[in-house]
Amino acid sequence: MTSKFYITTPIYYVNDEPHIGHAYTTVAADVLARYHRLLKQDVFFLTGTDEHGQKVDQAASKRGIPPQQHADELVVRFQQLWKQLDISNDDFVRTTQERHRRVVQAALQQLWDQKEVYRDTYRGWYCLPDERFWTEKDVVDGKCPDCGRQVEPLSEQNYFFKMGQYQERLRRHILENPAFILPDSRRNEVLGFLEKPLGDLCISRPKSRLAWGIPFPFDPDYVTYVWFDALVNYISIPGYATDPERFQRWWPADLHLVGKDILTTHAVYWSTMLMALGLPLPKTLFAHGWWTVNREKMSKSLGNVVKPEEMIQRFGVDPFRYFLLREVPFGQDGDFSKDALINRINSDLANDLGNLLSRTLNLIEQFTEGVIPQPSTFTYPEEKEVREVREVALGLFSPIEDTLNRLEFHLALGEIWKLVNRANVFIEQMAPWKLAKKTDEKEKLRTVLYTAAEALRFIALYLRPFMPQAAREMERQLGLLPPYEKISLNDGRKWGGFLEGSRVAKGKSLFPRIDKKNETEPAASASAPAAPQKVSAAPLSFKPSIKISSQAEDYGVPITIDDFAKLDLRVGLILAAEKVAGSKKLLKLQVDIGSEQRQVVAGIGTRYTPESLIGKKIVLITNLQPAKIMGVESRGMLLAAGGEEVLGLATFLEEIPPGSRIK
Repeated sequence: MTSKFYITTPIYYVNDEPHIGHAYTTVAADVLARYHRLLKQDVFFLTGTDEHGQKVDQAASKRGIPPQQHADELVVRFQQLWKQLDISNDDFVRTTQERHRRVVQAALQQLWDQKEVYRDTYRGWYCLPDERFWTEKDVVDGKCPDCGRQVEPLSEQNYFFKMGQYQERLRRHILENPAFILPDSRRNEVLGFLEKPLGDLCISRPKSRLAWGIPFPFDPDYVTYVWFDALVNYISIPGYATDPERFQRWWPADLHLVGKDILTTHAVYWSTMLMALGLPLPKTLFAHGWWTVNREKMSKSLGNVVKPEEMIQRFGVDPFRYFLLREVPFGQDGDFSKDALINRINSDLANDLGNLLSRTLNLIEQFTEGVIPQPSTFTYPEEKEVREVREVALGLFSPIEDTLNRLEFHLALGEIWKLVNRANVFIEQMAPWKLAKKTDEKEKLRTVLYTAAEALRFIALYLRPFMPQAAREMERQLGLLPPYEKISLNDGRKWGGFLEGSRVAKGKSLFPRIDKKNETEPAASASAPAAPQKVSAAPLSFKPSIKISSQAEDYGVPITIDDFAKLDLRVGLILAAEKVAGSKKLLKLQVDIGSEQRQVVAGIGTRYTPESLIGKKIVLITNLQPAKIMGVESRGMLLAAGGEEVLGLATFLEEIPPGSRIK
């Protein structure tokens, strides 16, 4: 039986305007869905919209139209955006659909019959924007503890779900299943929340106050609380209470992706609802971070909302998808800047990948009449370089599988870029333009061109989940015929047998460079000082001699914040260290910077032994132009205190992941 993978996004509130946060979650889910399909697993990828509640009702009333018409008009924004982003969802749920309404009512009826629901009078505080009740002890200075807006006193009869009785059972489940809530910091948040008494959950609204919602099956005077209604989508669409065989196939969900702001509703409300219904809990809830702009939360009032449609129109869908998942570790908050997006496009996509594709196809057109040659079968002195490229390509599967299983998208892309970088170096090393001038090197030339093309095929294969359109175009330009589109990852990750004899079909530039002069940053808030810009990834050209001075009077020439912003400072983890032959001072280091591994030469050998550096976290300038020091390539520079004599390396007190930006 084929293994299955069921993944969901939250269903997005139809009154919201789609922004970068919606795109972030959905693109991440799409990458995972596409990856599991590439493994030939059965995949069910569900997204959709939440269309009930008081805010929808009020917005429709202001427009003078029925709530259903309001929802019908607004849902199109999400559906069109998912098409623009090339999202491959298998279904799109709307909570106003009859197929969903039936299941919500069936679940309510079951809980009522089981005496899991009771009627009582509620007296307390109500937050209209969040459509949520709060007790006196929860309210902070008369405001909602979640959104900070004013709450209103309210007293009314309602129906309550006995959520509190599942508190200890839920806590045990979280403790016994470490992968249930990820990342660990979010898991700890939920456990902290459960240390306080867990009350019962109000799951109704009187029709006299709110008519827009799913009616209670056993009391027509009430409609369902929007959060109870919305959460049920995860089981209503796979067939709970309507198609038992289908439901058994897909439930439990393998992964719910949510933003950290709605983790409690999923980890606590949803989990206890499932327990009461007698259903297994989802395997994993992953709560990712937020995107900010200039370190400020996006809001319409500040005018700093990043609109995905505008980013797609200006920069292209695949570059935008790439940036979202490469720039920031998925569980952490990220700060958006157009400058950082352009740097990624120009550096990673145009310079590295686009240039590799273009130059390889040009060489094949020039030296083998546009046909990818058969590689040579005999060995020669330089075959070591060919073997190294092949080994990098064949070694991609395990680290990419591991990183995607941990939702470390940035690291998975970093693994792919190891092959991109190695293939670019390979072409420089082998210099096929020189081989073509030598009549006795023709077979070597064919092998070099084939190896570069095969590396590109591997890159395109692994990029399919992340950048599907670019991957398809790369495969087309490599001359791969349409049947190849259906190849599985397991079959496609074998070296050789696909490209020999294919005629390349060079197209337009895959990733055109962006001129920064034509781009402007989103405006910062007028009420707050502008934060530093995102660090440029463009290589800097200056001598590798920066140190943090130990002399109080030696401050150097003043610089502006823009000058400082040119430095791309990252946390690095030293993996290996050895002495540079012929030097007492120089050490050659292998440094993990999150997305890749860098070789760095540092003049710290009189202060540190190589073995003492293994495992140290350091500060690395990553956008220096590569340099050769005593014949050894160095791609970065460590920060250290001291003048002529090194006193110590700049490091950290806290545990910080390699690759984290330093500002």
